[in-house]
Amino acid sequence: MSDLGLKSDRGLTVGVFDSGFGGLTVLRALMPLLAGARFIYLGDTARLPYGSKSQETISRYAVSSARFIEDLGADMLVVACNTATALALDDLKAELPMPVVGVIEPGAQAAASLKKDAHVLVLATSATVQAQAYTRALRGLGLGAHEMACPLLVPLVEEGWTDHAVTDEVLRIYLSQALEAAPATDTLLLGCTHYPLLEPAIRRVLEGLGHPLTIIDSARATAEATARVVAERFPALSGVGAEASFYATDSVEKFQRLGSVFLGQPVGSVGLIDLGG
Repeated sequence: MSDLGLKSDRGLTVGVFDSGFGGLTVLRALMPLLAGARFIYLGDTARLPYGSKSQETISRYAVSSARFIEDLGADMLVVACNTATALALDDLKAELPMPVVGVIEPGAQAAASLKKDAHVLVLATSATVQAQAYTRALRGLGLGAHEMACPLLVPLVEEGWTDHAVTDEVLRIYLSQALEAAPATDTLLLGCTHYPLLEPAIRRVLEGLGHPLTIIDSARATAEATARVVAERFPALSGVGAEASFYATDSVEKFQRLGSVFLGQPVGSVGLIDLGG
């Protein structure tokens, strides 16, 4: 059987990797699209945030996490982390004998598919904005691009303040600044996998600003891109329902608590693993 075939007749196994919890929004979108698949999710919570590390360190962390997932029998890998996608995707593709999908290109492609001359505002973390990967991907497709770092949003989401006046005010400030800098914006790309939980608040704030935008969820776009890869590269799935195994490199209790919010259902058992420093 070739490297691109299934490793057994058990059906497809998809590995999903993130430095923390946000990638669970990608898994949440993936599970109904690949209902016969088995999923392995790893949150490298002991070594986050990746954004404060060097590119060499991020690549080493990402490759070690991917190797763990590969050893569990994954047939393909979804890098559900914007920082790892921006700074380590090429290394992961070179190191792994399997298809690898990141979160940046699918989001850019989704924007291009909706409007060929879109002017896209990307909300993302500081590390993702500094990498400028979204700008390169969007401009490579002939789209306008402006990235806005929103460092306060991740902690607000993890605090559970997705429907809170403080979060609305923070969003209003970020969006006002971004739209002032890029007034031609007509499309908003959520460039962090935490941000889908803020989509209702973002819509509410944009309405208040009188500047509605088409919103693209890069987590959903990544799930759809992954489903296309599966259709092209693998045979029909066996099995009758998606199942998932979860692993973390730090507190499993915190992972269960926050992970259930991001996944939209109870996470259940979480395996604690040590990937080193």
